[in-house]
Amino acid sequence: MNKRYSKMNKHYSSMHKHYSSAPLMRARALALAVTLCAVTLCAVTTARSQTATEILKGKEITESALVDALSPGDSLPDGIRTRSIKLGGASGPSASGASSNREAAGKPRSKDVLITFETNSAQLSDEGKASLDVVARAFNNEKLATLSFAIEGHADPRGSADENFRLSQARADSVRNYLVAAKGVSPDRLKAVGKGDRELMNTRSIAAPENRRVTFVTSQ
Repeated sequence: MNKRYSKMNKHYSSMHKHYSSAPLMRARALALAVTLCAVTLCAVTTARSQTATEILKGKEITESALVDALSPGDSLPDGIRTRSIKLGGASGPSASGASSNREAAGKPRSKDVLITFETNSAQLSDEGKASLDVVARAFNNEKLATLSFAIEGHADPRGSADENFRLSQARADSVRNYLVAAKGVSPDRLKAVGKGDRELMNTRSIAAPENRRVTFVTSQ
């Protein structure tokens, strides 16, 4: 009998420990879930913030912003992005840092601009034309007047790849034609290039307007 009672006591003791630790386990699981949600929200917010700062749109499209982004120089201003590198302020001068700046400065400069079109069309909207008026002034600025530019049209991935490529090319052509015919930019300085839907800026929302953008790339 004593052995039986001893086994029963051990059994109930283990059950007590299990159920008494259950609230602690649930609290730890809840804390972990909250932490994961906070990290995910922070990552999404950061990604959206970075996307917002990478593309010029509306009143952000100014002559000075375009000139700063596209003009060549021995070193790049802080925070200016090229296609493949972002340069920030260095902690101090160094031979390797200077070399990196020279290499980056020699690469084509580019800037993404939100040029709006009529829905599913290559026809420029009135807002798109107003934005291109600013682009034309920047291209004729003395700092950019000797440069040539590729006009890259982008499309979001709705629809077939072939249709998106044709639409992106037609929109790039539309931008080039407007800059040449309406604003007097030399046609020899501009080349229209359709990129289709291959270079999405916002992969989380394929229908986002920044995926239907125009990128201006310098080519000396």
